Amino acid sequence: MTNLPEPARGGGKNYDAAIIGGGPAGASCAVWLARLGFSPVLIEGRDVLGGLCRSNPFLDEWNASLPGMTGPQVADNLALSVERAGVAVRLSCVVERVEAAGQGFIVTGSGLAEPLRARHLVLATGVRARSLAVPADCAAPLQWPEGILTGPGEHIVAQDFRGKRVAVLGGGDNAFENALYALEKGAQSVQLYARNVRAQRQFVSKLPQACVALGPYAVDPRARTVNGQAYDMIMVFYGWEPCVGFADALGLQRSARGFIATDMRTAQTGCPGVYAIGEVAQRQHPCVVTALADGVTAAKAIQARIEGLPFSV
Repeated sequence: MTNLPEPARGGGKNYDAAIIGGGPAGASCAVWLARLGFSPVLIEGRDVLGGLCRSNPFLDEWNASLPGMTGPQVADNLALSVERAGVAVRLSCVVERVEAAGQGFIVTGSGLAEPLRARHLVLATGVRARSLAVPADCAAPLQWPEGILTGPGEHIVAQDFRGKRVAVLGGGDNAFENALYALEKGAQSVQLYARNVRAQRQFVSKLPQACVALGPYAVDPRARTVNGQAYDMIMVFYGWEPCVGFADALGLQRSARGFIATDMRTAQTGCPGVYAIGEVAQRQHPCVVTALADGVTAAKAIQARIEGLPFSV
């Protein structure tokens, strides 16, 4: 896809919606808006669309519409759908700030030649994996030592687990799934540490009870130890946090876990004209199909707002 020239702050095209984030939610919203006859622009920080799907090398068997496809294959289909819908796309553009301006919004950031203007704003920037807390005595940005791995994805698949002593931190699905993966790939030992268990029964039942330690634990990432026990590898699965720091100027309400609060019916935030969809809002169980549905919800809500019609899906 080719980046198109940007409109200047004082002139140029005023899009019906600026959608920030080219994962399943953002792509779905953009496609629906375009096919409803509106003019969305899709802004993505990477040089390719697809979001977190790009870093999931496994088969996405939870996606009932695309059985037998890996994450990157799903991402390729998203990009193809966006292209066929004729959506304006800005790749390799990292949004740094969004602000309300008159009857719309202005988006600025690296990769955008000029600020971009839109009547509506859709936040679909997804999440990043939460890591270990940075030690209080660390004055500079901390680089974790080799063997500290945060979150699921390709970097886990790239590891050689054979003969390794592995600690897994976290009590959710990703922690249990990746503990099982390390065992399957030949780890000498795997110990999962969890303050509580939130994972699905199907994953919990497969991991031997001896591999699970419940309750408080202490981690020393520099020494690569948990409760004083040394490990060759520590994998951290502490869930996710939204990537929306660029929208702080809007003063959007957050949930207790830090995600953007929205109206469940319309995906609109507390700021009129601003919508949050997909994992950045954690409106539904996070997966590709619910993100796609979120995109449709926001697109239809924007249509109703533009046309002055009652909202319906």
